[in-house]
Amino acid sequence: MIGWLPDLDFKVGAAKAMRPDGGSILRLKQGEGWRDFLSCGPDDQIGAHGFAPDRKNIYVESSVDRDTTALLEMSLDGKSVKTLAEDPDSDLAGVLIHPSDHHAEAVSFEADRMRWQVLDPKLESDFKAFESLDGDVAIVSRNDADTVWYLLVNRPDRSPSFWRWDRCARKSKFLFATRPKLDGYDLAPMTPVSFAARDGLRLRAYLTTPAGKPARRLPLVVLVHGGPWVRDRWGFHPEAQWLAGLGFACLQVNYRGSTGFGKRFLHAGDREWGAKMQDDLTDAVKWAVASGAADPKRVAIYGGSYGGYAALAGAAFTPGVYRCAVDVVGPSNLITLIQSIPPYWEPMKRVFDLRVGDVNKEPDFLKSRSPLFSADRIEIPLLIAQGANDPRVKVAEAEQIVNALRAKGKPVEYLLFPDEGHGFAKPENRLKFYAAAEDFLSRRLAA
Repeated sequence: MIGWLPDLDFKVGAAKAMRPDGGSILRLKQGEGWRDFLSCGPDDQIGAHGFAPDRKNIYVESSVDRDTTALLEMSLDGKSVKTLAEDPDSDLAGVLIHPSDHHAEAVSFEADRMRWQVLDPKLESDFKAFESLDGDVAIVSRNDADTVWYLLVNRPDRSPSFWRWDRCARKSKFLFATRPKLDGYDLAPMTPVSFAARDGLRLRAYLTTPAGKPARRLPLVVLVHGGPWVRDRWGFHPEAQWLAGLGFACLQVNYRGSTGFGKRFLHAGDREWGAKMQDDLTDAVKWAVASGAADPKRVAIYGGSYGGYAALAGAAFTPGVYRCAVDVVGPSNLITLIQSIPPYWEPMKRVFDLRVGDVNKEPDFLKSRSPLFSADRIEIPLLIAQGANDPRVKVAEAEQIVNALRAKGKPVEYLLFPDEGHGFAKPENRLKFYAAAEDFLSRRLAA
């Protein structure tokens, strides 16, 4: 099982599991056992958000027979289905359910920014009032009387903050900022942008530019999210702020294969590692240059995990686009990456077979998409950082390509952290890495 849901008596009432083919299944508790309720293949997404007040229905998230996930109210006998909310541009992002009445009150969608759709008319005035808070609002807690809500307000140029919302007095009160030491600093603005990829697919991205500085011909860092089956969001992003503080523009792209934009967009990335997924990043650079924001001669690519792979792929497969690349715990060889998946991840391995490539049936295909085997094409300087104890992207992924580059006299700087895993958790290691990355990017993107 990968998730559990309590019923209205706070007993386990539903569970979600992965199928052997990479799909998902929802099961409902029945007596001492379980019964299958809803199932889908690997192309679709399903989930459960809570049991309805009448105890005869359940709130389900599903993309079956539609592109984006919608909120459905389904009877427990499976005979009736009612669509409560959906959006053609965005998967369901969140569901607000009343803590004692248990009815669905509102849902959120997130194409560019978070947008709430109110299902209970009694909440209309609350969400209308939240517009004055000037950020994306999430409800994190509420009192038993439902007269006081606690909110998290997120925006790019200010650290996320918590607020108290008095529903009776219709007043909000600031409580505290999550990073108060940033108060008083001019943080960078982040702008949602969109543009067409070369094949016409609409891409959404976020451009962060230095505070108080015109967005004209700036050195640009393409910051690639990991996963790859997650997404970037509008709001406070420490690395985007760090890069903007160094004088760089930062572009975060929801390339095909990112989640949150429907299954067609997600599966447009299937078998496209190092190909169309990489083309989307190249097209994003072209957009930034054409818009006047970026200097085409000073562009870097940087990311962790899949983002690190994209940095290596950008260096190997798209010569002339980037001046330098930073790879953090990124795989260089897709064959050894997939072979290292542990046995208890077998359903996830099936997802890799479908979305990346089948290591047993098509090793040559995976080899062609692995930066390691195109290392001789890399001409730009690289900074590679790796945790020695990484269980997901083994240290060999970094050392294979570092050795290949050094054997050919290619410029590569390598940081190995002996006490880290998939990413850097210890403050001293994080400071060491960011100091090295700051120095590397500042040298390589200098005018």
